[in-house]
Amino acid sequence: MAKVFTIPVPPDLSRKKRVRTDDPRYVDGQKMLVEAMKYLAQTDPVANRAAIELLSEHVRTRFRMTDSPLS
Repeated sequence: MAKVFTIPVPPDLSRKKRVRTDDPRYVDGQKMLVEAMKYLAQTDPVANRAAIELLSEHVRTRFRMTDSPLS
């Protein structure tokens, strides 16, 4: 079994902090996916279960990890 060595690096306090700006497309995209899940659940929850699960998984994992409003 290999050992992992870490070399601690002190933070550079002289670096400027990046100004964060909101991207309304990010929030709109999340809202649209939630509305799609609501619609599918209202029309036929049993038949649309797979689609709802797919959208839910996308919102919980990939969408939040890869799409950032800060990029």
